[in-house]
Amino acid sequence: MKRKILFLTGTRADFGKLKSLIAAVEQDDAFESAIFATGMHLDPRYGLTVDEVLNAGFGNIHTFQNQTNGDPMEVVLANTVIGLSRYVARRPPDMIVVHGDRVEPLAGAIVGALRNIFVAHIEGGEVSGAIDETIRHAISKMAHLHFVANKTAAARLLHLGEASESVYIIGSPDIDIMLSDRLPDIDSLRRRYEIFFEEYAVVLFHPVTTESERQAERAERFTQALIASGRNFVVIYPNNDMGSEVILDAYHAIEGHPRFRILPSMRFEYFLTLLKNASCIVGNSSAGIREAPVFGVPTVNVGNRQCNRFQYESIRNVSHEAREIQAAIEHAWVQERLPQCRHFGEGNSAQRFLAALHEDSLWRRSLQKLFCDYGNFLSEILRAI
Repeated sequence: MKRKILFLTGTRADFGKLKSLIAAVEQDDAFESAIFATGMHLDPRYGLTVDEVLNAGFGNIHTFQNQTNGDPMEVVLANTVIGLSRYVARRPPDMIVVHGDRVEPLAGAIVGALRNIFVAHIEGGEVSGAIDETIRHAISKMAHLHFVANKTAAARLLHLGEASESVYIIGSPDIDIMLSDRLPDIDSLRRRYEIFFEEYAVVLFHPVTTESERQAERAERFTQALIASGRNFVVIYPNNDMGSEVILDAYHAIEGHPRFRILPSMRFEYFLTLLKNASCIVGNSSAGIREAPVFGVPTVNVGNRQCNRFQYESIRNVSHEAREIQAAIEHAWVQERLPQCRHFGEGNSAQRFLAALHEDSLWRRSLQKLFCDYGNFLSEILRAI
C-alpha cells in the first residue's frame, strides 16, 4: 500500500519551499500526497494565494479557513488544530510534513504528535528574532523527523536533545527551484505584475511580534526612508502576524506613488525572478538572508527580526533609523554582485528528501520521543551525520 504523506501549508512562502518536495512525492509510486491549505492562503487581503495551490497541478487538496481578520495568533493556532484534527480523523496520513516557524506548522506538529502520526519538520534548527524562533524550536520538539538545511542547523537540533538518526541534511528546498531552469523570464514578470521600472529594489517588511509597541513608529520611519532614497521599489505586503495592520497603514504614504509598485502577494517562482533581477532587497524578511545570497543580491536587513542568523558579505544590517536605512540602500544599489552562496543547499533537496522516505529504518522509528543527552560526544555525532 502507498504511504500517505500530508503537506501542510499556510503561507505563500512555505508553499514555495514545499513545492519541490510535494512534486517528488506525487511522482513516486510508493507514496500518495495530499495538501492541507490554510492560513494566509485563504485571506483575500493577501491575494487569495490558495489559487496558486489549487492551480499548481497537485491532487488531493483540502482548504480550511483558520482565521478571520483580527484573530490573535493563539486563536489561529487553536482553530488550525481543530480543523486539521478533524481532517486527519477522516483521512489519516502516515506522515504530516510541516515547514518553518509559524502557528500553522505548530498546529500540524501538535496534531501529529498527539495522534501518533510521524511529523517531519522542514528547516528546523534555524535561529531568528521575534516569536518565530520559539515556535520553530517547539515544532522541532514535537516532530519525529528533521530535514534541515545544513550541519549548523543539525547541530542546534542535537543541542535540543533530538536523536542524531532523526536528522537529515537535505538543504533548503526552495533552492531546488532557484537553481533550476523553471523560473519565468523578467519580461513575463513585468507583464504579469505591471512592473516597468528599469531598476528596482524588493521590499518585504514584517511585524516583530515581541516589539509590537514600537511597530507603528518603525513602519513609518521605514516607509519615509524608502521615499527619501529616490529609488524605485516593488513592495510586497507583510505577513499577517500581529502588527501587520500598522505596516499597511504606513504604506498609505506610498499608494499611487510613481516610484512604488505595491502587491499583496506574488507567485513564488515570479518572486524569485523579481529577486534575481533586483538591485537589492530591503526589510526584515528571511528572503534577504537565505534566498538573496544565492543570487548574490545585496540585502539591507532592518532591525533584529533576523538576529543571529547566517551572515554573508552581501548582507548589511541596520537599525530602524531612517537615515541609516537610506544610506544602506544607496550602498547596496551600487554594490557589485557577489558569487552565489550555497550555504543552504545545492538544489537537490527533493531527491534527498525522497531518498530518506524510502528508507525502511525511517518508518520503523519509534513514535515515542526521548531526550538525547550527548554531553561531550556532540562533536563526534556531528561528524557522523
